[in-house]
Amino acid sequence: MLKRSHYIAMVLVALFVLALLSQSDWVAHGIRRLVGGLYLPFFGLANSTRSIADSASTALMSRPDLVKELLALRDENQRLKLEARQWDEAVKENNRLREALSLPQQAPWKLRSAVVVGRDPANWWRTIRINRGSRDGITNNLPVLSPQGFLVGRISETGYTHSQVVLLGDPDCRVSVLVESTRDHGVIAPSGGGPVDDSVVELKFLSGSSELTPGLWVRTSGLGGIFPKGILVGQVADVRRVQYGLHLEARVKLAARLSALEEVWVAWP
Repeated sequence: MLKRSHYIAMVLVALFVLALLSQSDWVAHGIRRLVGGLYLPFFGLANSTRSIADSASTALMSRPDLVKELLALRDENQRLKLEARQWDEAVKENNRLREALSLPQQAPWKLRSAVVVGRDPANWWRTIRINRGSRDGITNNLPVLSPQGFLVGRISETGYTHSQVVLLGDPDCRVSVLVESTRDHGVIAPSGGGPVDDSVVELKFLSGSSELTPGLWVRTSGLGGIFPKGILVGQVADVRRVQYGLHLEARVKLAARLSALEEVWVAWP
């Protein structure tokens, strides 16, 4: 049984609590904060323990789920790489088109753009196929230029929607040219012998008294009846004497990259 002193102590505690509760609001608020502060570390510890448990349950994934997530991340990585490559190609194409669009403002001829859509497997280095034909006003023997305005070749066959272009270096695409500095005339012909090189052609029928040196520019002369005068063909690479020194021949490095053509211009004189 409780002793008399115990009953007295309980009554005193009760009176003390009632006295505190009867105080002003700010005193009661302070008491609540004090009590809450005493228990707050225990509440924080409980919340932290619960958070750690949740994280652990999330991290402990099964092996099939981990493999599935890894494969999904790998597919996403491949997709992003593909999009990056497509974006890079779009930027390059945009730059090519910007460069090409500046040419009609400079050229003295009428120009129509065309896209390279094919190459002949039997004559890969010497012909291309473009997406312009007779319905677009294309006719045989019209000059074809690179996006930068360098000579590429001529129209050799015309269909209704497509045409074939024979390129420089083919026996069917001989061009009368003029060496810019010396004013020597000659004819562009296929490079003779050796492996196929679509970047080099022969410059023949030069006078033996010509003073050609490597580095001179070669342009169309306008004398052949097909190509207008002044189109850049290329640059003299080297010079040699033939026929017992009576004539000169030279190799010309073409200005246009025939193996890298994607868009071209068809020109009307």
